[in-house]
Amino acid sequence: MKLTLKIWRQNGANDKGKIVDYPVSDVSEDMSFLEMLDVLNDDLVRKGEDPIAFDHDCREGICGMCSLFINGEAHGPGRGITTCQLHMRKFKDGDASYVEPWRSAAFPVIKDLATNRSAFDRIQAAGGFVSVNTSGNLVDGNAVPIPKDDADKAFDAATCIGCGACVATCPNGSAMLFTAAKVSQLALLPQGRPEAKRRALAMVEQMDKEGFGNCSNTGACEVECPKGISLEHIARLNREYLAATVTKE
Repeated sequence: MKLTLKIWRQNGANDKGKIVDYPVSDVSEDMSFLEMLDVLNDDLVRKGEDPIAFDHDCREGICGMCSLFINGEAHGPGRGITTCQLHMRKFKDGDASYVEPWRSAAFPVIKDLATNRSAFDRIQAAGGFVSVNTSGNLVDGNAVPIPKDDADKAFDAATCIGCGACVATCPNGSAMLFTAAKVSQLALLPQGRPEAKRRALAMVEQMDKEGFGNCSNTGACEVECPKGISLEHIARLNREYLAATVTKE
């Protein structure tokens, strides 16, 4: 099939940027969207033109790197998938598609479709972990009894891959769903409770420092999340944060 791609080109965070049209032909419906961009880039290189920069790594829906906004949807049409899992059979011959980077002040454009999402790393580093005694007296994690319901909810939260689709989709550029998943994952497990108050306060403080907006209660983040992270985790983050605020020393 033949497609027209309208792709955002931008040389760095301070460049104005613009949409550039690229016709693409001989696109197989079995290609992934990223493989189709690979073919386009091969053509551009052969012509001596600058290839389009975009993020990718595992291409198995695990790493969360393939951050593309396609026709106004994070990771493109379809639910529960990342861009690397999006196949060209979702498109029709003659379609024109807009391809843009994540839009958020906290995710500055590095080049073209690649954005700097290290703000997520700094939120995680602020408290999204459990301090472990590594002196040689570790207790087997499986020896700690955990209710099945809590274990299931903690696992659901842990499936967040930090792709940033929630931020890109939110009209307010909020990182609440990402931060909530990281807080919720540990808040539900006994290993995470000793540091729960400090964790909630520190991660929310870092989230605000990074310039993300507040939760706008539209629920778009849950809809566009490729891992189906529930808004229930935002409610848990709010409870954890409130409890930490009123009882902090």
